Amino acid sequence: MTLRHFGAAAAFAITVGMSASPALAVTEIQWWHAMTGANNDVIVKLANDFNAAQSDYKVIPTYKGNYADTMNAGIAAFRAGNAPHIMQVFEVGTATMMAATGAVKPVYKLMAETGEKFDPKAYLPAITGYYSTSKGEMLSFPFNSSSTVMWVNLDELKKANVEIPKTWPDVFTAAKKLHDNGHATCGFSNSWVTWVNLEQLSAWHNVPLSTKANGLDGFDTVLEFNGPLQVKHLEKLVELQKDKTYDYAGRTNTGEGRFTSGECPLYLTSSAFFGNVKAQAKFNFTAVPMPYYPDAKGAPQNSIIGGASLWVMGGKAADDYKGVAKFLSFLSDTDRQVYIHKASGYLPITKAAYEKAKAEGFYKDQPYLETPLLELTNKEPTENSRGLRLGNMVQLRDVWSEEIEQALAGKKTAKQALDAAVERGNTMLRQFEKTAVK
Repeated sequence: MTLRHFGAAAAFAITVGMSASPALAVTEIQWWHAMTGANNDVIVKLANDFNAAQSDYKVIPTYKGNYADTMNAGIAAFRAGNAPHIMQVFEVGTATMMAATGAVKPVYKLMAETGEKFDPKAYLPAITGYYSTSKGEMLSFPFNSSSTVMWVNLDELKKANVEIPKTWPDVFTAAKKLHDNGHATCGFSNSWVTWVNLEQLSAWHNVPLSTKANGLDGFDTVLEFNGPLQVKHLEKLVELQKDKTYDYAGRTNTGEGRFTSGECPLYLTSSAFFGNVKAQAKFNFTAVPMPYYPDAKGAPQNSIIGGASLWVMGGKAADDYKGVAKFLSFLSDTDRQVYIHKASGYLPITKAAYEKAKAEGFYKDQPYLETPLLELTNKEPTENSRGLRLGNMVQLRDVWSEEIEQALAGKKTAKQALDAAVERGNTMLRQFEKTAVK
Protein backbone atom coordinates (compact mmCIF):
# COMPACT_ATOMS: atom_id res chain seq x y z
CA MET A 1 0.00 0.00 0.00
CA THR A 2 2.53 2.56 -1.14
CA LEU A 3 1.69 6.02 -2.38
CA ARG A 4 1.21 4.80 -5.91
CA HIS A 5 -1.49 2.47 -4.68
CA PHE A 6 -3.56 5.16 -3.02
CA GLY A 7 -4.94 6.79 -6.18
CA ALA A 8 -8.20 4.89 -6.01
CA ALA A 9 -8.59 5.65 -2.34
CA ALA A 10 -8.43 9.38 -2.99
CA ALA A 11 -11.96 9.37 -4.37
CA PHE A 12 -13.24 8.11 -1.05
CA ALA A 13 -11.13 10.25 1.27
CA ILE A 14 -12.87 12.88 3.32
CA THR A 15 -10.90 16.08 3.07
CA VAL A 16 -10.80 18.70 5.75
CA GLY A 17 -9.82 22.32 5.29
CA MET A 18 -6.94 23.39 7.46
CA SER A 19 -6.69 27.17 7.21
CA ALA A 20 -6.54 29.00 10.51
CA SER A 21 -9.19 31.57 11.29
CA PRO A 22 -7.72 35.06 10.73
CA ALA A 23 -10.22 36.55 13.13
CA LEU A 24 -8.92 34.46 16.01
CA ALA A 25 -5.28 34.44 14.86
CA VAL A 26 -5.07 30.83 15.94
CA THR A 27 -3.26 28.20 13.87
CA GLU A 28 -5.31 25.04 13.60
CA ILE A 29 -3.56 21.67 13.81
CA GLN A 30 -5.55 18.83 12.26
CA TRP A 31 -5.11 15.44 13.96
CA TRP A 32 -6.64 12.39 12.28
CA HIS A 33 -6.99 9.30 14.45
CA ALA A 34 -8.59 5.85 14.75
CA MET A 35 -9.66 5.78 18.39
CA THR A 36 -13.19 4.99 19.53
CA GLY A 37 -15.07 4.80 22.84
CA ALA A 38 -13.06 5.55 25.97
CA ASN A 39 -9.87 5.99 23.98
CA ASN A 40 -11.55 8.65 21.84
CA ASP A 41 -12.43 10.45 25.08
CA VAL A 42 -8.73 10.43 26.02
CA ILE A 43 -7.79 11.97 22.67
CA VAL A 44 -10.41 14.68 22.99
CA LYS A 45 -9.23 15.51 26.51
CA LEU A 46 -5.59 15.74 25.38
CA ALA A 47 -6.52 18.14 22.58
CA ASN A 48 -8.72 20.26 24.86
CA ASP A 49 -6.04 20.43 27.56
CA PHE A 50 -3.40 21.54 25.05
CA ASN A 51 -5.73 24.13 23.58
CA ALA A 52 -6.48 25.51 27.04
CA ALA A 53 -2.78 25.65 27.97
CA GLN A 54 -1.87 28.17 25.25
CA SER A 55 -3.58 30.49 22.77
CA ASP A 56 -1.49 30.23 19.59
CA TYR A 57 -2.58 26.82 18.36
CA LYS A 58 -5.72 24.72 18.32
CA VAL A 59 -5.49 20.95 17.88
CA ILE A 60 -8.59 19.54 16.19
CA PRO A 61 -8.91 15.74 16.52
CA THR A 62 -10.99 13.92 13.91
CA TYR A 63 -11.93 10.24 13.87
CA LYS A 64 -11.31 8.76 10.40
CA GLY A 65 -12.28 5.12 10.85
CA ASN A 66 -10.15 2.13 11.78
CA TYR A 67 -6.38 2.08 11.46
CA ALA A 68 -6.31 1.05 7.79
CA ASP A 69 -9.05 3.56 6.90
CA THR A 70 -7.21 6.37 8.66
CA MET A 71 -3.92 5.67 6.88
CA ASN A 72 -5.63 5.36 3.49
CA ALA A 73 -7.57 8.58 4.01
CA GLY A 74 -4.48 10.46 5.14
CA ILE A 75 -2.28 9.48 2.22
CA ALA A 76 -5.10 10.04 -0.25
CA ALA A 77 -5.54 13.51 1.26
CA PHE A 78 -1.80 14.13 0.86
CA ARG A 79 -2.08 13.31 -2.84
CA ALA A 80 -4.96 15.78 -3.06
CA GLY A 81 -2.90 18.46 -1.28
CA ASN A 82 -4.87 18.67 1.96
CA ALA A 83 -3.39 16.14 4.35
CA PRO A 84 -3.79 16.58 8.12
CA HIS A 85 -0.83 17.80 10.16
CA ILE A 86 -0.78 14.68 12.34
CA MET A 87 -1.94 11.20 11.43
CA GLN A 88 -2.21 8.19 13.71
CA VAL A 89 -0.84 5.12 11.91
CA PHE A 90 -0.74 1.58 13.30
CA GLU A 91 2.66 0.01 13.79
CA VAL A 92 2.43 -2.25 10.75
CA GLY A 93 2.01 0.81 8.52
CA THR A 94 5.52 2.01 9.41
CA ALA A 95 7.24 0.64 6.30
CA THR A 96 4.61 2.19 4.02
CA MET A 97 5.00 5.58 5.70
CA MET A 98 8.80 5.37 5.56
CA ALA A 99 8.64 4.63 1.84
CA ALA A 100 6.42 7.65 1.22
CA THR A 101 9.28 10.12 0.76
CA GLY A 102 8.03 13.70 0.90
CA ALA A 103 4.72 12.72 2.44
CA VAL A 104 6.03 12.81 6.00
CA LYS A 105 8.15 15.04 8.20
CA PRO A 106 10.42 12.88 10.44
CA VAL A 107 9.89 13.76 14.10
CA TYR A 108 13.60 14.12 14.84
CA LYS A 109 13.90 16.71 12.06
CA LEU A 110 10.73 18.49 13.17
CA MET A 111 11.96 18.89 16.73
CA ALA A 112 15.43 20.05 15.65
CA GLU A 113 14.10 22.60 13.17
CA THR A 114 11.59 24.08 15.60
CA GLY A 115 14.06 24.22 18.49
CA GLU A 116 11.74 22.23 20.72
CA LYS A 117 13.41 20.37 23.58
CA PHE A 118 13.70 16.73 22.56
CA ASP A 119 15.76 13.87 24.00
CA PRO A 120 15.22 10.48 22.29
CA LYS A 121 16.89 8.77 25.26
CA ALA A 122 14.02 9.87 27.51
CA TYR A 123 11.72 7.37 25.80
CA LEU A 124 11.53 3.62 26.38
CA PRO A 125 13.80 2.08 23.71
CA ALA A 126 11.64 -1.03 23.37
CA ILE A 127 8.90 1.26 22.07
CA THR A 128 10.78 3.96 20.18
CA GLY A 129 13.07 1.50 18.41
CA TYR A 130 10.13 0.36 16.32
CA TYR A 131 9.66 3.85 14.92
CA SER A 132 13.32 4.87 14.55
CA THR A 133 16.08 4.46 11.99
CA SER A 134 19.04 2.17 12.66
CA LYS A 135 20.82 5.33 13.89
CA GLY A 136 18.15 5.92 16.54
CA GLU A 137 16.50 8.81 14.69
CA MET A 138 12.80 8.92 15.62
CA LEU A 139 10.64 8.97 12.50
CA SER A 140 7.23 9.10 14.18
CA PHE A 141 6.04 9.80 17.70
CA PRO A 142 4.95 6.73 19.70
CA PHE A 143 1.46 7.39 20.99
CA ASN A 144 -0.55 4.32 21.94
CA SER A 145 1.66 1.29 22.42
CA SER A 146 0.65 -2.16 23.62
CA SER A 147 1.78 -5.77 23.45
CA THR A 148 0.22 -9.22 23.46
CA VAL A 149 -0.77 -10.68 26.83
CA MET A 150 -2.89 -13.62 27.95
CA TRP A 151 -6.09 -12.54 29.69
CA VAL A 152 -7.24 -14.98 32.36
CA ASN A 153 -10.69 -15.56 33.89
CA LEU A 154 -9.56 -16.32 37.43
CA ASP A 155 -12.99 -17.47 38.61
CA GLU A 156 -13.33 -20.10 35.89
CA LEU A 157 -9.80 -21.39 36.45
CA LYS A 158 -10.54 -21.72 40.15
CA LYS A 159 -13.75 -23.67 39.45
CA ALA A 160 -11.87 -26.10 37.23
CA ASN A 161 -8.95 -26.32 39.68
CA VAL A 162 -6.55 -25.02 37.03
CA GLU A 163 -3.38 -23.04 37.75
CA ILE A 164 -2.53 -20.03 35.59
CA PRO A 165 -0.45 -21.55 32.75
CA LYS A 166 3.01 -20.24 31.94
CA THR A 167 4.05 -22.43 29.01
CA TRP A 168 2.24 -23.48 25.86
CA PRO A 169 2.02 -27.12 26.98
CA ASP A 170 0.47 -25.83 30.22
CA VAL A 171 -2.06 -23.79 28.18
CA PHE A 172 -3.05 -26.83 26.14
CA THR A 173 -3.53 -28.92 29.29
CA ALA A 174 -5.44 -26.17 31.11
CA ALA A 175 -7.65 -25.46 28.09
CA LYS A 176 -8.54 -29.14 27.79
CA LYS A 177 -9.60 -29.23 31.43
CA LEU A 178 -11.59 -26.01 31.06
CA HIS A 179 -13.19 -27.39 27.90
CA ASP A 180 -14.34 -30.45 29.83
CA ASN A 181 -15.61 -28.35 32.74
CA GLY A 182 -18.16 -25.99 31.24
CA HIS A 183 -16.36 -24.42 28.28
CA ALA A 184 -17.25 -26.81 25.48
CA THR A 185 -17.12 -24.08 22.80
CA CYS A 186 -13.77 -22.56 23.77
CA GLY A 187 -11.02 -23.59 26.15
CA PHE A 188 -8.79 -20.82 24.86
CA SER A 189 -8.58 -18.50 21.87
CA ASN A 190 -6.95 -15.33 20.57
CA SER A 191 -7.54 -12.24 18.48
CA TRP A 192 -5.16 -10.86 15.82
CA VAL A 193 -4.27 -14.35 14.62
CA THR A 194 -1.06 -13.48 12.75
CA TRP A 195 0.17 -10.97 15.36
CA VAL A 196 -0.23 -13.52 18.16
CA ASN A 197 0.64 -16.78 16.40
CA LEU A 198 3.35 -15.65 13.99
CA GLU A 199 4.76 -12.21 14.77
CA GLN A 200 4.79 -12.29 18.57
CA LEU A 201 5.37 -16.04 18.72
CA SER A 202 8.54 -15.66 16.67
CA ALA A 203 9.91 -12.71 18.65
CA TRP A 204 9.06 -14.30 22.03
CA HIS A 205 11.07 -17.39 21.01
CA ASN A 206 13.89 -15.50 19.30
CA VAL A 207 13.32 -17.01 15.87
CA PRO A 208 13.10 -14.90 12.71
CA LEU A 209 9.90 -13.86 11.01
CA SER A 210 11.99 -12.71 8.05
CA THR A 211 15.56 -11.81 7.17
CA LYS A 212 17.18 -8.39 7.60
CA ALA A 213 16.03 -8.18 11.25
CA ASN A 214 12.42 -8.72 10.19
CA GLY A 215 12.75 -5.91 7.65
CA LEU A 216 14.12 -3.29 10.05
CA ASP A 217 17.46 -3.39 8.21
CA GLY A 218 16.10 -3.25 4.68
CA PHE A 219 13.01 -3.63 2.50
CA ASP A 220 14.67 -6.52 0.61
CA THR A 221 13.69 -8.91 3.40
CA VAL A 222 12.63 -12.52 2.84
CA LEU A 223 9.95 -14.19 4.95
CA GLU A 224 10.94 -17.33 6.84
CA PHE A 225 8.24 -18.01 9.44
CA ASN A 226 7.67 -21.55 8.14
CA GLY A 227 10.28 -22.99 10.48
CA PRO A 228 9.90 -25.87 12.98
CA LEU A 229 8.62 -23.74 15.88
CA GLN A 230 5.89 -21.96 13.93
CA VAL A 231 4.81 -25.18 12.18
CA LYS A 232 4.64 -27.07 15.50
CA HIS A 233 2.51 -24.32 17.02
CA LEU A 234 0.01 -24.23 14.15
CA GLU A 235 -0.17 -28.03 14.12
CA LYS A 236 -1.23 -27.95 17.76
CA LEU A 237 -3.89 -25.30 17.13
CA VAL A 238 -5.25 -27.38 14.25
CA GLU A 239 -5.43 -30.45 16.50
CA LEU A 240 -7.19 -28.61 19.33
CA GLN A 241 -9.58 -26.82 16.96
CA LYS A 242 -11.24 -30.17 16.20
CA ASP A 243 -13.06 -30.34 19.57
CA LYS A 244 -12.91 -26.60 20.31
CA THR A 245 -10.35 -26.86 23.08
CA TYR A 246 -8.97 -24.07 20.91
CA ASP A 247 -11.46 -22.12 18.83
CA TYR A 248 -10.51 -19.60 16.17
CA ALA A 249 -11.89 -16.12 16.86
CA GLY A 250 -11.06 -14.22 13.66
CA ARG A 251 -8.39 -12.10 12.05
CA THR A 252 -8.87 -8.92 14.08
CA ASN A 253 -10.21 -8.24 17.58
CA THR A 254 -13.90 -8.78 16.85
CA GLY A 255 -13.89 -11.96 18.96
CA GLU A 256 -12.67 -10.34 22.17
CA GLY A 257 -16.18 -10.37 23.61
CA ARG A 258 -15.80 -14.13 23.95
CA PHE A 259 -13.51 -13.43 26.91
CA THR A 260 -15.55 -10.72 28.62
CA SER A 261 -18.72 -12.81 28.22
CA GLY A 262 -17.01 -15.69 30.03
CA GLU A 263 -17.08 -18.07 27.07
CA CYS A 264 -13.29 -18.31 26.60
CA PRO A 265 -11.49 -18.33 29.99
CA LEU A 266 -8.01 -17.99 28.42
CA TYR A 267 -7.60 -15.39 25.69
CA LEU A 268 -4.53 -13.92 24.01
CA THR A 269 -4.88 -10.42 22.63
CA SER A 270 -3.60 -6.89 23.11
CA SER A 271 -2.94 -5.39 26.52
CA ALA A 272 -5.05 -2.49 25.21
CA PHE A 273 -8.08 -4.75 25.74
CA PHE A 274 -7.89 -3.58 29.37
CA GLY A 275 -10.55 -0.87 29.08
CA ASN A 276 -13.18 -3.26 27.74
CA VAL A 277 -12.28 -5.99 30.24
CA LYS A 278 -12.53 -3.59 33.15
CA ALA A 279 -15.90 -2.26 31.95
CA GLN A 280 -17.52 -5.51 30.85
CA ALA A 281 -16.09 -8.49 32.73
CA LYS A 282 -18.29 -9.71 35.58
CA PHE A 283 -15.53 -11.89 37.03
CA ASN A 284 -12.07 -11.61 38.56
CA PHE A 285 -9.41 -11.33 35.89
CA THR A 286 -5.74 -10.73 35.28
CA ALA A 287 -3.32 -10.57 32.37
CA VAL A 288 -0.11 -12.60 32.32
CA PRO A 289 2.82 -12.89 29.90
CA MET A 290 2.46 -14.85 26.69
CA PRO A 291 3.13 -18.58 27.05
CA TYR A 292 6.33 -20.05 25.66
CA TYR A 293 7.67 -23.43 24.62
CA PRO A 294 10.14 -24.50 27.32
CA ASP A 295 12.21 -26.54 24.86
CA ALA A 296 12.93 -23.44 22.75
CA LYS A 297 16.42 -22.20 23.55
CA GLY A 298 16.44 -18.85 25.36
CA ALA A 299 12.67 -18.47 25.49
CA PRO A 300 11.04 -16.28 26.49
CA GLN A 301 12.95 -13.47 24.77
CA ASN A 302 11.05 -10.16 24.57
CA SER A 303 7.77 -9.16 23.01
CA ILE A 304 7.26 -6.54 20.31
CA ILE A 305 4.83 -3.64 20.39
CA GLY A 306 1.46 -3.12 18.83
CA GLY A 307 -0.61 0.04 18.73
CA ALA A 308 0.18 3.14 16.72
CA SER A 309 2.33 6.24 16.42
CA LEU A 310 1.76 9.81 15.26
CA TRP A 311 3.22 10.72 11.88
CA VAL A 312 3.72 14.37 10.98
CA MET A 313 2.73 14.99 7.38
CA GLY A 314 4.88 16.97 4.95
CA GLY A 315 4.25 20.20 3.09
CA LYS A 316 3.06 22.38 5.98
CA ALA A 317 3.98 25.95 6.91
CA ALA A 318 6.81 26.59 9.38
CA ASP A 319 4.44 28.07 11.97
CA ASP A 320 2.22 25.03 11.72
CA TYR A 321 5.18 22.81 12.47
CA LYS A 322 6.01 24.88 15.55
CA GLY A 323 2.55 24.09 16.87
CA VAL A 324 2.89 20.39 16.06
CA ALA A 325 6.25 20.25 17.86
CA LYS A 326 4.81 21.96 20.92
CA PHE A 327 1.96 19.46 20.97
CA LEU A 328 4.36 16.50 20.85
CA SER A 329 6.31 18.04 23.74
CA PHE A 330 3.02 18.46 25.58
CA LEU A 331 2.23 14.77 25.08
CA SER A 332 5.69 13.79 26.37
CA ASP A 333 5.14 15.43 29.76
CA THR A 334 5.59 12.88 32.54
CA ASP A 335 2.29 13.53 34.32
CA ARG A 336 0.44 13.46 31.02
CA GLN A 337 2.00 10.13 30.06
CA VAL A 338 1.00 8.69 33.44
CA TYR A 339 -2.57 9.90 32.83
CA ILE A 340 -2.70 8.30 29.36
CA HIS A 341 -1.34 5.04 30.81
CA LYS A 342 -3.87 4.92 33.64
CA ALA A 343 -6.85 6.04 31.59
CA SER A 344 -6.35 3.81 28.56
CA GLY A 345 -4.13 0.91 29.60
CA TYR A 346 -1.70 1.81 26.82
CA LEU A 347 1.95 1.92 27.83
CA PRO A 348 3.78 5.01 29.04
CA ILE A 349 6.33 5.95 26.38
CA THR A 350 8.87 7.68 28.63
CA LYS A 351 11.13 6.17 31.25
CA ALA A 352 10.12 8.88 33.73
CA ALA A 353 6.41 8.10 33.36
CA TYR A 354 6.97 4.39 33.90
CA GLU A 355 9.07 5.07 37.00
CA LYS A 356 6.49 7.49 38.38
CA ALA A 357 3.67 4.99 37.90
CA LYS A 358 5.72 2.39 39.77
CA ALA A 359 6.63 4.84 42.54
CA GLU A 360 2.95 5.69 43.02
CA GLY A 361 2.19 2.00 43.59
CA PHE A 362 -0.03 1.89 40.53
CA TYR A 363 0.83 -1.72 39.71
CA LYS A 364 0.20 -3.10 43.20
CA ASP A 365 -3.56 -3.12 42.67
CA GLN A 366 -3.43 -3.62 38.90
CA PRO A 367 -0.31 -5.69 38.19
CA TYR A 368 -1.66 -6.73 34.81
CA LEU A 369 -1.05 -3.21 33.49
CA GLU A 370 2.68 -3.73 33.98
CA THR A 371 2.67 -7.13 32.25
CA PRO A 372 3.27 -5.79 28.70
CA LEU A 373 6.09 -3.56 29.95
CA LEU A 374 7.77 -6.51 31.63
CA GLU A 375 7.43 -8.50 28.40
CA LEU A 376 8.90 -5.75 26.25
CA THR A 377 11.86 -5.34 28.60
CA ASN A 378 12.29 -9.02 29.47
CA LYS A 379 15.62 -9.24 27.61
CA GLU A 380 17.73 -7.04 25.39
CA PRO A 381 16.14 -7.22 21.91
CA THR A 382 17.81 -9.35 19.24
CA GLU A 383 17.67 -9.24 15.45
CA ASN A 384 14.56 -11.42 15.77
CA SER A 385 12.82 -9.39 18.46
CA ARG A 386 13.46 -5.71 17.73
CA GLY A 387 10.16 -5.48 15.86
CA LEU A 388 9.20 -5.79 12.21
CA ARG A 389 8.95 -3.48 9.24
CA LEU A 390 7.37 -5.07 6.20
CA GLY A 391 5.79 -3.31 3.24
CA ASN A 392 2.14 -3.96 2.38
CA MET A 393 1.70 -5.35 5.89
CA VAL A 394 -2.08 -5.02 5.91
CA GLN A 395 -2.36 -7.21 2.81
CA LEU A 396 0.35 -9.55 4.07
CA ARG A 397 -1.62 -10.24 7.24
CA ASP A 398 -4.70 -11.06 5.18
CA VAL A 399 -2.73 -13.57 3.11
CA TRP A 400 -1.18 -15.16 6.20
CA SER A 401 -4.61 -15.35 7.84
CA GLU A 402 -6.09 -17.02 4.75
CA GLU A 403 -3.48 -19.75 4.90
CA ILE A 404 -3.86 -20.29 8.66
CA GLU A 405 -7.61 -20.58 8.14
CA GLN A 406 -6.99 -23.22 5.46
CA ALA A 407 -5.01 -25.26 7.98
CA LEU A 408 -7.60 -24.84 10.74
CA ALA A 409 -10.30 -25.99 8.31
CA GLY A 410 -8.32 -29.12 7.50
CA LYS A 411 -7.77 -28.13 3.87
CA LYS A 412 -3.98 -27.90 4.21
CA THR A 413 -1.40 -29.17 6.64
CA ALA A 414 0.22 -26.61 8.89
CA LYS A 415 3.47 -26.87 6.90
CA GLN A 416 1.67 -26.46 3.58
CA ALA A 417 -0.21 -23.42 4.87
CA LEU A 418 2.87 -21.65 6.23
CA ASP A 419 4.92 -22.50 3.13
CA ALA A 420 2.20 -20.94 0.99
CA ALA A 421 1.96 -17.91 3.29
CA VAL A 422 5.70 -17.36 2.97
CA GLU A 423 5.72 -17.81 -0.80
CA ARG A 424 2.76 -15.52 -1.42
CA GLY A 425 4.10 -12.98 1.05
CA ASN A 426 7.53 -12.84 -0.55
CA THR A 427 5.90 -12.11 -3.91
CA MET A 428 4.06 -9.18 -2.33
CA LEU A 429 7.27 -7.88 -0.73
CA ARG A 430 9.04 -7.88 -4.09
CA GLN A 431 6.13 -5.90 -5.53
CA PHE A 432 6.42 -3.42 -2.69
CA GLU A 433 10.12 -2.90 -3.44
CA LYS A 434 9.34 -2.07 -7.06
CA THR A 435 6.54 0.38 -6.36
CA ALA A 436 7.69 2.03 -3.14
CA VAL A 437 8.38 5.73 -3.46
CA LYS A 438 12.11 6.26 -2.97
